[in-house]
Amino acid sequence: RYCRPRYPANWLTPCCRMLVSKKNREEVYQYLFKEGVMVAKKDTACRHPKIDVPNLVVIELMRSFTSRGFVKEQYAWRHYYWYLTNSGIEYLREYLHLPPEIVPTTLKFTRNVTQSSRPMGGDDRPPRMGGRGGGYGGRDDYRKAQPAPGEFNPTFGGGRGLGRGAPAE
Repeated sequence: RYCRPRYPANWLTPCCRMLVSKKNREEVYQYLFKEGVMVAKKDTACRHPKIDVPNLVVIELMRSFTSRGFVKEQYAWRHYYWYLTNSGIEYLREYLHLPPEIVPTTLKFTRNVTQSSRPMGGDDRPPRMGGRGGGYGGRDDYRKAQPAPGEFNPTFGGGRGLGRGAPAE
């Protein structure tokens, strides 16, 4: 006997059938806010390497965040990459009850004193060899070099560069 379904055909979308525990949701959200980025391999059978949550849960939560505009998603080589947006930072700060002073790691400014104190092209760098604009080495110096020592004297056939060349004389 034919039974008519109770629900429409599209009711089994991933966001509707996925129930996520509050513990897993908060772990993912805290990690995302702390780092500012999230990476997950497209393997739903394993767990996430950084947090103790199944990869499927991470992927589905981030899919939800992508649809709401809280993260930007990129996919390459069987890995998902998610970057937190400003609206996502605001949402997570409200959800996790965090003060405005706490920011994700991607927004923290770190200054390397040794790099910034040295002017561009400092004296401790050796001169560039070859390449354009370097000035040291390159084709001109190679062409001005002395001929090869000894009796090495290569001869080239008078052909146009195709085939075996002219027959030996």
